[in-house]
Amino acid sequence: MGLTTTEPDTESSLLLPSTTTTTTTTNSTISQQKIPKDTFHLAYIIYFTLGLGFLLPWNAFITAVDYFSYIYPDVSVDRIFSVAYMLVGLACLVVIILFYAHKSDAYLRINLGLGLFIVALFVVPIMDAVYIKGRVGLYDGFYVTVGALALSGMADALVQGGLIGAAGELPERYMQAVVAGTAASGVLVSILRILTKAVYTQDSHGLRKSANLYFAVGIVVMAICLVFYNMAHRLPIMKYYADLKIQAVNEDEEEKGSLTGARWRSTLWEIVCSVQWYGIGIVIIYVVTLSIFPGYITEDVHSEILKDWYSIILIAGYNVFDLVGKSLTAVYLLKNAKIAIGGCFGLQMAI
Repeated sequence: MGLTTTEPDTESSLLLPSTTTTTTTTNSTISQQKIPKDTFHLAYIIYFTLGLGFLLPWNAFITAVDYFSYIYPDVSVDRIFSVAYMLVGLACLVVIILFYAHKSDAYLRINLGLGLFIVALFVVPIMDAVYIKGRVGLYDGFYVTVGALALSGMADALVQGGLIGAAGELPERYMQAVVAGTAASGVLVSILRILTKAVYTQDSHGLRKSANLYFAVGIVVMAICLVFYNMAHRLPIMKYYADLKIQAVNEDEEEKGSLTGARWRSTLWEIVCSVQWYGIGIVIIYVVTLSIFPGYITEDVHSEILKDWYSIILIAGYNVFDLVGKSLTAVYLLKNAKIAIGGCFGLQMAI
């Protein structure tokens, strides 16, 4: 399968491997077209915003920890939130990959996920307004909050799985945009938390205002993501790569048949084997990160000088340097896989 193009090193070759196979004039027309420009970097901005969006609900929940810890003083909010969100998200993502990714439309999954994010973000402000009202110890509200967080985890699996897959069909700068956007969501919420802590009093009234602001911003950003995602396919550069994908899929089906059943499982296994060490590296990074952030640094470390600002500064520092690191890949990308994966193992040993 493949196309012979006049410029095999162009971005289109990222999607269609070059071979010596002769194709019809109709099939080769798309790949030989001049790649449209990303005017005003709109496609990059859209993918950056989508990356920011699908992690913003999680960041909103964990950043409102002061509010949740105040009204639910007898539970370890950070740790329960982390377990609920991550386990549900992982379970849903595995199910999607194994059983539905090749059957369902990523466009539908991403839109559904964005809609679920908005629903989940509405739960806490509405419940606070009509039921909690700043009162302490109403733990049935906590269970509803955990349910909303689990719903966000499900939405994360739908959006992140589809979005990463969509970015993977494009030149690498769009994957970098998504990844950098995820870090930007943490920076945005950290800025909001610093501002609200400086402006609002740390009593029931002030904490409610802070939490409601986080969720309100999250809802607005998710609405923007919905609009952006549904306009992205209209951009010329997106149309170009969508046509390339259709062409590649049609050729593959003609040569090998539909990607279903045993062939899907075989293809999935080949992909897993080809990226297994990268996957292990990512797992190590997440294990190390989640063992420290947010639970440990918000509940188990203290400073007599900075007092309750200490955890806020730590989280803000983590988010800022996370954004710096993910943004630097737009300037320099480490090509040596052994160094990258070795660095992941070294990080685990150092921690």
